[in-house]
Amino acid sequence: MSSLTPASPAAPEPPPGSPVGNPAAEAVLTEAGEEVHTARTLADARPPAEEEILAVRDLTVSFPTDDGLVRAVRGVSYTLRAREVLGIVGESGSGKSVSSMAVMGLLPRGARVEGSILYRGRDLLTLRPRERRSLRGRKIAMIFQDPMTSLNPVRSIGDQLAEAVLAHRLVPRRQALARAREMLDLVGIPQAERRLGSYPHEFSGGMRQRVMIAMAIINDPDVIIADEPTTALDVTVQAQILEKLLEVKDAVNAAILLITHDLGVIAGMAHRTLVMYAGKPVEVGRTDEVFYRTRMPYTAGLLGSLPSLDGARGERLRPIGGTPPSLINLPAGCPFSPRCPLADAACREREPDLVPDGGDAGHLAACHHSDRLAAAEDPTAFFAAAASAPPANDPASNDTASNDTAEEA
Repeated sequence: MSSLTPASPAAPEPPPGSPVGNPAAEAVLTEAGEEVHTARTLADARPPAEEEILAVRDLTVSFPTDDGLVRAVRGVSYTLRAREVLGIVGESGSGKSVSSMAVMGLLPRGARVEGSILYRGRDLLTLRPRERRSLRGRKIAMIFQDPMTSLNPVRSIGDQLAEAVLAHRLVPRRQALARAREMLDLVGIPQAERRLGSYPHEFSGGMRQRVMIAMAIINDPDVIIADEPTTALDVTVQAQILEKLLEVKDAVNAAILLITHDLGVIAGMAHRTLVMYAGKPVEVGRTDEVFYRTRMPYTAGLLGSLPSLDGARGERLRPIGGTPPSLINLPAGCPFSPRCPLADAACREREPDLVPDGGDAGHLAACHHSDRLAAAEDPTAFFAAAASAPPANDPASNDTASNDTAEEA
């Protein structure tokens, strides 16, 4: 399996005066009196509460085009509790961002949205535009993928943060700026008072991402949607951003919907994981269950494609062959069947339902062969044959490739 370490079980509720959630607790003193940074992990954060904040049920999103109807999201369902982190993972085009945009109400006018999105029992899809806008940014906030294009280059950081406050509260501008400075302090930007007058181009990529986090939490939202919050950042800054997300989650008592293609981020950040393929969930469960008791070949392929420190020297990576299907013309049966090493006639005829795994009622998988994955010691080994296929100049390899191409066409 992968060398990633899944999320640890949630820690118990911290006692009064506990250092959890206190920035000062991130530094300890050695015997020599030197200050050493200690990383914050999911186990250090406060555990999820029982209160259900968000419930998405059978969400479908489609876009009419000249070529046909693009079914970007097909029956996505999940719940989110206070202080819980739900990770959504999948390849580009799997529907991760579109489903989050549907929750925010930021889809283009031509989008067709069906199902229900319940925020504290209120269906957001039935609200008037004005009511929806009153919740956006105040109760449900979003950290967008690219902070440089999400921030206005001709307005100062302080102006943009204060605007997020003034859009929802009737307070003096001075008070809004004070709240902005407080948020910059919280996300770890030094000299916050002076930085209020800076412009986005004067900040590094990591600092701009921290500004986006500050903007998302400035109104103490119940739900934070983080869409690829560590894209284009180096690994050191990634770690700092993820630690800061865990810290602010506890500071504002918010739930986080974390969208990413990075399984390493999911392993260390999410209580539960939802794997998407071709616009539909194919595996859902506690993160350690999804990583160590994989029941869907697509999930196994994602895990097997990662480099492992335990692998033999010179061992090649195990890629998932082929490409994701067209969302206009989905193949019959399971959408993953053209790329799946376990696919048979049943897979090509009928799309499997998302059903509970026998060992855990909260672990769901959509696969006709989940029992074979359960019996396998290493489910990622099913993709080993594809990685060790004959070279391209091998005549047999060319024949096989031609047949596969013909079948996909």
